[in-house]
Amino acid sequence: MIPFALIAAVLTEFSGDGVEFKLESGTSVIDPARSVFLRMELKTAKGVAAVVPDLRDRTVGFSLVEDFADPERKAADGTLTRTVNWKLVPEPCAEVYKIKPFAVAGRIAGPVYFGNPPPPEAVTGAMEVDPEKDIPPLSWKLVGRISAALAAFAAAVASVWFALRLLARKIREHRMSPIERAWVELDRLLGKGLPGRGRYKDFYVELTMVVRRYIQRKYGIRAPHMTTEEFLREAKPSDELRRFLESADMVKFAGVEATPEMADEATDSARDYLRRDDRDGIAEKQG
Repeated sequence: MIPFALIAAVLTEFSGDGVEFKLESGTSVIDPARSVFLRMELKTAKGVAAVVPDLRDRTVGFSLVEDFADPERKAADGTLTRTVNWKLVPEPCAEVYKIKPFAVAGRIAGPVYFGNPPPPEAVTGAMEVDPEKDIPPLSWKLVGRISAALAAFAAAVASVWFALRLLARKIREHRMSPIERAWVELDRLLGKGLPGRGRYKDFYVELTMVVRRYIQRKYGIRAPHMTTEEFLREAKPSDELRRFLESADMVKFAGVEATPEMADEATDSARDYLRRDDRDGIAEKQG
């Protein structure tokens, strides 16, 4: 018995004079790679004689035709139902697939035509399938990982760039004369704007270090590592430099409240000392 799901089309049917006939098929279009299954059902009323037609010599385009019948079913009113299932095997290159007209209880049924398979694709010599790269679909998790990796790479590049820039600056400053380097450090300190932010103590600490580093580079005195008292005792500086360092110590250590005017005055004192000392040094060399 053909499963009901295989029945896709009614090929032909009629009823009358106590006879009901139906021919159903699993397909109406031929696929040469698959067999065609038919179900032929004949119902006859009590006292009506009819024979189930034989399709073996009525098919065209099929290489094999065979049947298998279901058990007959007789209803209480005497109606007899006979079902015959047919298997038809298509010929691969047949021009037409059909069932010729056949007789059922004095009536002619058919002909029944099946649709031909679609023509094969033309042979072009090209690849039958164009391979495509299998790219997995993007997900938010993958996008997050890519973004994090790019951010880490950018941070690493930026760190290397800043490190190289700092190293280049250090090398460039190392090659400067003591007075050139002092002017660079003083300009860098003033660019921070510490007095304008109320950070007077930090400003005085860095300002005195500019002067102390200048003295160390020029005279070989370890001024940055000495207290003011030690420096004054060993270096015997001018009265101007002495006053500058002592006034700075008052802000750094004695808790004197500085003002913008005092910060400007201290800056001018540092400039005057650096100019005068450099000028005196040049005069000594020329003398």
